[in-house]
Amino acid sequence: MKSDLFASEHLAEAATFPGMTLQNAKSVKYTVNGEMHARQGSMIAFRGNLQFEHKSQGLGGLLKRAVTGEGLALMAVRGQGEAWFAHEAQNCFIVEIEQGDALTVNGRNVLCFDPTLHYEIRTVKGAGMTGGGLFNSVFTGYGKIALMCEGNPIVIPVSPQEPVFVDTDAVVGWSERLQTSLHRSQSFGSMMRGGSGEAVQLKLEGQGFVIVRPSEATPQKVAN
Repeated sequence: MKSDLFASEHLAEAATFPGMTLQNAKSVKYTVNGEMHARQGSMIAFRGNLQFEHKSQGLGGLLKRAVTGEGLALMAVRGQGEAWFAHEAQNCFIVEIEQGDALTVNGRNVLCFDPTLHYEIRTVKGAGMTGGGLFNSVFTGYGKIALMCEGNPIVIPVSPQEPVFVDTDAVVGWSERLQTSLHRSQSFGSMMRGGSGEAVQLKLEGQGFVIVRPSEATPQKVAN
């Protein structure tokens, strides 16, 4: 059988080392030798001896998710084999977190990660509840995490001389060392006249980076 479908860029090659790699722009391949963690329902294929189980986040984690709406339902993948992960054909990117690093990420953008990484739901400092309930998942430890994003993300450097202001619906994540606060860019007069649609942003200051997606709203599925 012949087809462009069988070109090398489409074929899943045998793994040469354990862990996470990009299969293509829309999916991540993970060679499991023990355990890894992924978003529930994100597995699209696997081969080998693997088991997929609900990952408990403890009572504290469940309470935080119930109150904040942040976080994500996780599964633990255990055994030996290869698994592929994707979600709604979103673009995938791998970030390697080193010891001492910390990355804060919106739970909607997490696809899978190494078991050596730990995450905790935290309030975004300086934002409080007025920003629509700003809570993110902070990843620490060491290892790789696969992020996903509608479209190609923009990574914006942040410096003490140049703070960055981001839409709270578009932000994917940022380096944890940055200081955060809410910024109001709309005057009272503009609000009285109907507003600009850009009333409040998240202000990030310090030294680091912020990741934003080219979309302010989650696409709505069309009913069949």
